[in-house]
Amino acid sequence: MRRLAARGAAGDAGEAAAPAADGSDSAQARSPSPWRWQMNLLRRPNYSHHHHHAPGIWVRRTTSSSGAMWRLMRPCLLPYRLIDLCAIWDTGVFLPSAAWNRASSGVERRRLNAAKKVSRRMPLSPRISHPPRKQSLKSSYIFCTRSQGGWEMLSSVREVQLKRLEVTRPRGLGNRERGRVPRMARQPAPPWVHTAFLLCLLSLGGAIEIPMDPSIQNELTQPPTITKQSVKDHIVDPRDNILIECEAKGNPAPSFHWTRNSRFFNIAKDPRVSMRRRSGTLVIDFRSGGRPEEYEGEYQCFARNKFGTALSNRIRLQVSKSPLWPKENLDPVVVQEGAPLTLQCNPPPGLPSPVIFWMSSSMEPIAQDKRVSQGHNGDLYFSNVMLQDMQTDYSCNARFHFTHTIQQKNPFTLKVLTNHPYNDSSLRNHPDMYSARGVAERTPSFMYPQGTASSQMVLRGMDLLLECIASGVPTPDIAWYKKGGDLPSDKAKFENFNKALRITNVSEEDSGEYFCLASNKMGSIRHTISVRVKAAPYWLDEPKNLILAPGEDGRLVCRANGNPKPTVQWMVNGEPLQSAPPNPNREVAGDTIIFRDTQISSRAVYQCNTSNEHGYLLANAFVSVLDVPPRMLSPRNQLIRVILYNRTRLDCPFFGSPIPTLRWFKNGQGSNLDGGNYHVYENGSLEIKMIRKEDQGIYTCVATNILGKAENQVRLEVKDPTRIYRMPEDQVAKRGTTVHLECRVKHDPSLKLTVSWLKDDEPLYIGNRMKKEDDSLTIFGVAERDQGSYTCVASTELDQDLAKAYLTVLADQATPTNRLAALPKGRPDRPRDLELTDLAERSVRLTWIPGDDNNSPITDYVVQFEEDQFQPGVWHDHSKYPGSVNSAVLRLSPYVNYQFRVIAINEVGSSHPSLPSERYRTSGAPPESNPGDVKGEGTRKNNMEITWTPMNATSAFGPNLRYIVKWRRRETREAWNNVTVWGSRYVVGQTPVYVPYEIRVQAENDFGKGPEPESVIGYSGEDYPRAAPTEVKVRVMNSTAISLQWNRVYSDTVQGQLREYRAYYWRESSLLKNLWVSQKRQQASFPGDRLRGVVSRLFPYSNYKLEMVVVNGRGDGPRSETKEFTTPEGVPSAPRRFRVRQPNLETINLEWDHPEHPNGIMLGYTLKYVAFNGTKVGKQIVENFSPNQTKFTVQRTDPVSRYRFTLSARTQVGSGEAVTEESPAPPNEAYTNNQADIATQGWFIGLMCAIALLVLILLIVCFIKRSRGGKYPVREKKDVPLGPEDPKEEDGSFDYSDEDNKPLQGSQTSLDGTIKQQESDDSLVDYGEGGEGQFNEDGSFIGQYTVKKDKDETEGNESSEATSPVNAIYSLA
Repeated sequence: MRRLAARGAAGDAGEAAAPAADGSDSAQARSPSPWRWQMNLLRRPNYSHHHHHAPGIWVRRTTSSSGAMWRLMRPCLLPYRLIDLCAIWDTGVFLPSAAWNRASSGVERRRLNAAKKVSRRMPLSPRISHPPRKQSLKSSYIFCTRSQGGWEMLSSVREVQLKRLEVTRPRGLGNRERGRVPRMARQPAPPWVHTAFLLCLLSLGGAIEIPMDPSIQNELTQPPTITKQSVKDHIVDPRDNILIECEAKGNPAPSFHWTRNSRFFNIAKDPRVSMRRRSGTLVIDFRSGGRPEEYEGEYQCFARNKFGTALSNRIRLQVSKSPLWPKENLDPVVVQEGAPLTLQCNPPPGLPSPVIFWMSSSMEPIAQDKRVSQGHNGDLYFSNVMLQDMQTDYSCNARFHFTHTIQQKNPFTLKVLTNHPYNDSSLRNHPDMYSARGVAERTPSFMYPQGTASSQMVLRGMDLLLECIASGVPTPDIAWYKKGGDLPSDKAKFENFNKALRITNVSEEDSGEYFCLASNKMGSIRHTISVRVKAAPYWLDEPKNLILAPGEDGRLVCRANGNPKPTVQWMVNGEPLQSAPPNPNREVAGDTIIFRDTQISSRAVYQCNTSNEHGYLLANAFVSVLDVPPRMLSPRNQLIRVILYNRTRLDCPFFGSPIPTLRWFKNGQGSNLDGGNYHVYENGSLEIKMIRKEDQGIYTCVATNILGKAENQVRLEVKDPTRIYRMPEDQVAKRGTTVHLECRVKHDPSLKLTVSWLKDDEPLYIGNRMKKEDDSLTIFGVAERDQGSYTCVASTELDQDLAKAYLTVLADQATPTNRLAALPKGRPDRPRDLELTDLAERSVRLTWIPGDDNNSPITDYVVQFEEDQFQPGVWHDHSKYPGSVNSAVLRLSPYVNYQFRVIAINEVGSSHPSLPSERYRTSGAPPESNPGDVKGEGTRKNNMEITWTPMNATSAFGPNLRYIVKWRRRETREAWNNVTVWGSRYVVGQTPVYVPYEIRVQAENDFGKGPEPESVIGYSGEDYPRAAPTEVKVRVMNSTAISLQWNRVYSDTVQGQLREYRAYYWRESSLLKNLWVSQKRQQASFPGDRLRGVVSRLFPYSNYKLEMVVVNGRGDGPRSETKEFTTPEGVPSAPRRFRVRQPNLETINLEWDHPEHPNGIMLGYTLKYVAFNGTKVGKQIVENFSPNQTKFTVQRTDPVSRYRFTLSARTQVGSGEAVTEESPAPPNEAYTNNQADIATQGWFIGLMCAIALLVLILLIVCFIKRSRGGKYPVREKKDVPLGPEDPKEEDGSFDYSDEDNKPLQGSQTSLDGTIKQQESDDSLVDYGEGGEGQFNEDGSFIGQYTVKKDKDETEGNESSEATSPVNAIYSLA
């Protein structure tokens, strides 16, 4: 139960000057700091067990060097009767009376001094909190009050009971103590005391609040309260029965009666009138006849029970009226072309006022624009009449809201007198249409309002509509301003082609002077409108229901504001307060009623009626006095379990009137619990700041008031906290290994423990690679996707503890770390066995069995769906889920025949889709959305194509999806046009050129319509602009750029959305003779409504021509007059084909061609060159050449260095772009540099050594093969027949492996396979040092022996033993 504190806030309620000590009135003038009273007026103190303040006022005088001040430091106790105020200072009692001098007489002074002595014998309560004492201040305190018998002092320690004034405990709190009261001098209370006391009472805002418990609500009595009523201005349809609502609640249930035109309305006498059962709603039935107009008037409802009467507003009943248009014959309206014209509507007065719009007699809407528009009064205004205006007639139409009828006035027919009798349509696009038709141009003048100034009054909170309609040729533009400030941008908007200014929710700061400015090229005129903001009454402080206990005080406040200031009238139970029976406990002070010492008989319903000339406000507020013994609102014997060392609060909601005092006890004994580790809140809750084991037990709360007491018990159990004593640690693991995360928990054994794991702060799905135990989590075959933070959450129903660790996974691709990594990976197999469960109207659960992951873990599942109505056979992605799940709840749309399939994904790729699930159709519903991307654009100048993105199957929600397309002209207040479309486009025909439309597209199916769509602004088709920019000015900025400036075209000539201003320009010729130039047209665009721009990238020293056009969405408008300009001389472009040649080491030849764009008169060329060798750079040399020279030869002074050449052309403006080339490097330099650069590199040396070693190894292998020989098919290779003595194998091949060191018998085989005699001159042994090497047929070198055959060696059949490199190597082998 909520309780509202009734101790008003402390504050300075009033001040009064205290007299000087000598009793003179001039002391204040002499004192630099006057004597003042500062009164802290509060509600009666709360007499709880820890507040023992005595009733009365603390009066404190502080004296310092700057003066003295009296302060009333504490609140007065408010008894049943008025208590006046007094004070005592150092020399006596100060009586707040104008007759202070009389108190200085002997008798009075003696009494005062005696009172002072008594006061000094009264010790101050130690519980009273004093401000810090300073040495410069001298203070004294005393309490005083006044009864009917005179002034009395009150003890600062004890409470006293005044004569005939029993001081009650506010809200039933505290204990009473009585003491003697010394009598004091009797003085009448001055007026300022009553004022201060009234301000003290105004701070009393406390009241009892009834809890929402139904049992209490039904038991307590309550005066009536109006809960529902009709609006003040109640307009009804004459074709329906009349219903005037009035509903009220109360206990007992209220009865109802009505007044009509302030007289009792006897319902029983009228058979047509009845009242609904248990309600005050009137029903007037006309089914059996009768005229509704007979019941018009002012009605008021009265709801009454035995505790009071509540009133409804005064309801003004009016019957809607839609009178017919008076018949009239309208003559043709004759008007000169270009003149202004007003066609008056003058609709019949209806209730409510009808909506006016203009159409032709053939029901075609009248096209409105800046020239022709409808005013707020319904009249049709022509700023200037044109010949095309007579092509149709004009009829004013009035649409009445309640009867839903449209009445049409007889049409006006125009006859336009013109100097140009033919309506040539080509003149409409003429840039100066009026002069082309011979219409004289005129300065603007106002058609509405008349004159140069007017005034307007508006009520606060309403909309302010200011209107200015002007005539003139050309049609004027309207602009709005506010004098001395800006228009409120958040509330102001322009309507009716800027002719109307609307400011919504007007407030006082919107008052002032506004003016509209009408201007065309002939001039301008302004009209000033003085706006005054008045206000019907509005609440500042609306009275609220007041529920009090017997003897309590309260107040009803009714504060309202308005302009003029509203008056306040109080009523009680529907009767003026002045005529009500007197109540001594009630006092009226303007807009406040003060109640003191309320009793059961004080119950009533009060009405506050505040009104001015612009309206009224009526509010009901009842005063209910309850006398209820305490009762507990919470369940009895609750069990509260709390964790050790935590903070907890024991709640004990209660109710009673007077508000009971609540005390807490532990284990049925001991004193009241408050202070130290305990704190009792105002609502009765007991807070234990830090729970300890010894705090466990049974706590009893006892609520007491003067009517009795009630109690409840709360059993408190203290539990040990949940703690993770072995937390998981951060780990770094290789992919494919096993990770073990520990989480060991200690908890209270009487509580159920739950251990869960989070990964990256999301719930962890425990898959087949993971194992969760009570104190650990194990992950097998760790993969990269397992990396992240892991949080162990240990929780009971009372508390939880968290511990977090981070797992880092290292990828080891060089060597497989597990069996899976060593196996080939592939795409996963398709999921299977799809099943639909938990079928609901808008959801279904899909479950599947994963396929084999093929050695690569599945990372994701994609669920797809197909529907058979809009796109049968086409699969769409529905949702995506992590690879660790195999079941998901799918959100579904209404009226879709779903079929699902699942695709598995791993790092290799996607699986084949699973087989489809069974179909599931959801029920239909109205669309919950509308089509998006709604656009309205014209494809031709007289139409508007409305397009939108059609809704798909999941947003159709039902069969026969269609679209309701609505459109209407913007800011014309005309009715909506609508059509139903089954496609995604609709073309509106016969539209004016580029007019804004409001567009709405609403989805609808057989179950109903979608939500109300937002309006989208579209535009009808555009036509080519009719005017060109004027006053085009060209200013040359430099040799390649110009700046442009032009005048803005009138908006009505754009005939579309102004996309850009565009400049067309072309190069007419060059100022250089015989130079051909391209005259291709180029363009520069200036987007938006700009008035200046820059054209760049022009050719210098050239003649240009330029034209400007306006561009809208349709295309270009007419071209402006051609402007010619000349660009000044610039710098030339770079010379072409610059070539550097070096025929020898002494000279370098340079050649070039003239620049492609001289950009002026060429003065010559500048050549700069410098010699360089590596990082060394020589001195730069500059050569200047004539404009005709295109060759130059440089004599080299250094045959080793290279040269860098820079060539540029120049005009008198300066040098242009330069071209740079370098001379080629000398051959020897290149060789030397390359040799030096490569031969000294370590990698080159190593490479050469490796190559040499490799060649040597290859040679060794080849000679070993050659020396060791092998089996060769001799018979196939030789034509010479073998002798019988030749050694041979059975297969006819020689084996040289054992005969290498034996001499051949009679012959020796050469390397080319032929047999030579040993004595042959070509024998290998004949080759020695200096002999020529022998080559075989393919030119390969056979070899050269280093030792010649010894000529003295004995010739025989043994071979030579001369040593060769091969033999040497073979011998080593």
